Amino acid sequence: MSKMHVKMTVNGRAVEGLTEPRTLLIHFLREDQGLTGAHIGCDTSHCGACTVDMNGQSVKACTVFAAQANDAEITTIEGIADAAGTLHPLQEAFREHHGLQCGFCTPGMITRAYRLLQENPSPTEEEIRMGLSGNLCRCTGYQNIIKSVQAAADTINAAREAAE
Repeated sequence: MSKMHVKMTVNGRAVEGLTEPRTLLIHFLREDQGLTGAHIGCDTSHCGACTVDMNGQSVKACTVFAAQANDAEITTIEGIADAAGTLHPLQEAFREHHGLQCGFCTPGMITRAYRLLQENPSPTEEEIRMGLSGNLCRCTGYQNIIKSVQAAADTINAAREAAE
């Protein structure tokens, strides 16, 4: 099978490569770019462990071909912390409020919550539950995940108000 050239911006860095047309974005990110934060869970788009941000929308990278992401802006869990390695408030809140247990779902949960908080900076508990409904966790029972997102929203909003 012939390979095709793809290029995209991943975590603020221009990347390109040759890939087969059937290569999924998750495999391109993990295998070709060495970004192993997003996990391969179910391969059927049910679990959300592979969630990344593509052009301002959460997508499950197991359902997108790398070719479909050509010229796209992609943010993975590795791109959510700042360049100096300081954790994003979501990452810090998940740590502080025990929003993770085994950690398998955590990159997808945080990446989805990152987009959710950009869409809705002050979500209610119900809005968080709905916003994360496409991401499954088999360990925490979700309550600490919800607390983590609420805490991050409070931190982000307080920083925004202080800057104004």
